Amino acid sequence: MSTELVPALEWTDLDSRAVDVVRALAMDAVEKAGSGHPGTAMSLAPAAYLLFQRVMRHDPTDPGWLGRDRFVLSCGHTSLTLYIQLYLSGYGLTLDDLRRLRQWDSLTPGHPEHGHTAGVETTTGPLGQGLGNAVGMAMAARRERGLFDPDAEQGASPFDHHIWCFVSDGDIEEGISHEASALAGHQKLGNLVVLYDDNHISIEDDTLIAKSEDVLKRYEAYGWHTESVDWTSSGDYEEDVQALYNALEAAKAETGRPSFIRLRTIIGWPAPNKQNTGKIHGAALGDAEIAATKEILGLDPAKTFDVPAEVLEHARGIAQRGRADHAEWEKSYAEWRLANPERATELDRISHRELPAGWATALPSFEIGTSVATRKASGEVLNALAPVLPELWGGSADLAESNNTTMKGEPSFIPDEYQTEAFPGNRYGRTLHFGIREHAMGAILNGIALHGGTRPYGGTFLVFSDYMRPSVRLAALMKLPVTYVWTHDSIGLGEDGPTHQPIEHLWALRAIPGLDVVRPADANETAYAWKAVLEHTDRPAALALTRQNLPVYEGTHADGVARGGYVLREASDGQPKVILIATGSEVQVAVEGRELLETQGIPTRVVSMPCVEWFNGQECAYRQTVLPSAIRARVAVEAGIGLGWHQFVGECGEVVSLEHFGASAPYKTLYEQFGLTAERVAAAARASLAKLGQDKGETTGN
Repeated sequence: MSTELVPALEWTDLDSRAVDVVRALAMDAVEKAGSGHPGTAMSLAPAAYLLFQRVMRHDPTDPGWLGRDRFVLSCGHTSLTLYIQLYLSGYGLTLDDLRRLRQWDSLTPGHPEHGHTAGVETTTGPLGQGLGNAVGMAMAARRERGLFDPDAEQGASPFDHHIWCFVSDGDIEEGISHEASALAGHQKLGNLVVLYDDNHISIEDDTLIAKSEDVLKRYEAYGWHTESVDWTSSGDYEEDVQALYNALEAAKAETGRPSFIRLRTIIGWPAPNKQNTGKIHGAALGDAEIAATKEILGLDPAKTFDVPAEVLEHARGIAQRGRADHAEWEKSYAEWRLANPERATELDRISHRELPAGWATALPSFEIGTSVATRKASGEVLNALAPVLPELWGGSADLAESNNTTMKGEPSFIPDEYQTEAFPGNRYGRTLHFGIREHAMGAILNGIALHGGTRPYGGTFLVFSDYMRPSVRLAALMKLPVTYVWTHDSIGLGEDGPTHQPIEHLWALRAIPGLDVVRPADANETAYAWKAVLEHTDRPAALALTRQNLPVYEGTHADGVARGGYVLREASDGQPKVILIATGSEVQVAVEGRELLETQGIPTRVVSMPCVEWFNGQECAYRQTVLPSAIRARVAVEAGIGLGWHQFVGECGEVVSLEHFGASAPYKTLYEQFGLTAERVAAAARASLAKLGQDKGETTGN
């Protein structure tokens, strides 16, 4: 873009002083904390200040403003890059907050945390995740525009805004950056701008030791618009803020592609001895180096956390400009609401994640006695909910046919020129196609949930949740209502063999605090599970669904599923001596095991426990009605490791599980060969009774 098309940047001495103050604050905060990452916060000071003060649309007095741009600091280790701008802009952080960097109960933790500090749009730290979040936010912005204002001209809608993201060498090196960036280029996300701090330094010093590719050409190959600004090109280090401003404005003007700006900086500039070294990346500079650096900057080495009043007043001027931009936006937003009252009402509902009245009546019901795979039942639930929940959207990592994640008749979310015969669609569509990119899918789903009120879901095989785990963990940490549709949930997938058969996954996922792992026993439990999941707005949930058909049982009910566990089959005399606990496809095994035990005169209760987390969250009285402490003979059965079931069966109970990898064979053969059978469950029940001295022998003679 020609610089003649970009207005000259108004950059005063106060702006330059403010940038130097930012560098000093970064040094002081890390030194006081005794740990942290000062170098990148120092070298990115001009870029961050420029973005917050001149380029990005935001209102520090209203961090949740619907029309704001979003900023993602993917390189979360340099949290001070964000914290200091939030302080200077007037988001509520104080100098004391900067002094308490990385301390207990501070607003400035070691990495930015969403929901903890005003102005922080997402929790970052694991490198590359923020970039994936930014791609998700850009996708969500386009989807929301399509829901609420699809006919407005480009740039004329109150829903038009930009997603800005700062990334480091570490973000670029992580594999997730390839997945997310390739998809962003394919989707032509013109509302996304990524600034890459190319400083050539990581913890192991010069990145040449591990990285030599041309990153700019890589992004060109993805289909991105690229810009390069090199502050070292003259041989000296010159922070040409005008050149960076031109690049940022060119990126804003590019609406047909995402934009990638390579900014060549020197980490830790102008520290005289530690700049451009790995030492300044992740450690305090030390008093002598800080003093020498402040002298170079023309600051008083004897002062710490020193912010001249005129500098702060100048920087806080962005609050007034932000309020003015906000007020101007409100005019167009009010006009839109007046012209679109029904859409405005829908926006209000969706923004607050409120479900419409009577929505659950759309849930399908499955005939008792039929046989349906829970993955198929889940697909029918999505088809039924499509007309009543426009906020619900998602797709699969190239496994739509297997995951049953495509809502029938709904267009794909794709630029028009990339729609296919199998998947017609448009840029405002609903069905997401992540390609074979599970890692990025997880981060993108988080970005979608963070951006607004829509409810995203994403599917793959349960075994490949391993690829998604970092993103799933962050969803739980941020309490995001993301739904994972993980199918082929056990050895029941059969012939694909041990590489595809999840064994340890259910309990590994249950180990993540705040993640609900839901494994329904039949088609109706699947519908009830979706209902409960959508009624929760403060946590992610994983649906673990079968490939194989399961019988549809009498006695399942929505309340029982929502509570996580309930009595599906009571003992014949109402006084059980044994309780069988099962999830998913193994409920069938438990029900058949009960029949064997009943014929042997052992009254047996079957408890379906689709969600351990929900059950453990119930009041003690309810849990006692399902699992009375007086009944100590218990068996848990699940086609995976038994790791956590001992909490429910106790010292006298038994666990029928799978403590080894699977094999390639028809699923019925696998269940039989690995002992996941009614006979083994019955034997385990008798073993539990024996431990309690409650087994009965038979007279066989002398």
